[in-house]
Amino acid sequence: MVTIAVPKKIVHKREDLIILPRLEYEALLKRKGIREVKLTVGERRAVKESEKELAKGDYLTLNELEKYLASSHSKARRTSR
Repeated sequence: MVTIAVPKKIVHKREDLIILPRLEYEALLKRKGIREVKLTVGERRAVKESEKELAKGDYLTLNELEKYLASSHSKARRTSR
């Protein structure tokens, strides 16, 4: 029997953990029409940076973003007239 240790930070209290053999995982992705995407070094760096910002609370909600974009758009329209 094989024993696997899974760090607690990977498994969240309300989420299930499923372990599949690689071939079954790949077959599942193909059946669902999902393809695995390999990130570039720059993309991985950007994801890590965004995770840090999120953890610090440095983000905009959707409502805040919409208000910001609306105000930016209205300012641009006023200056272009």
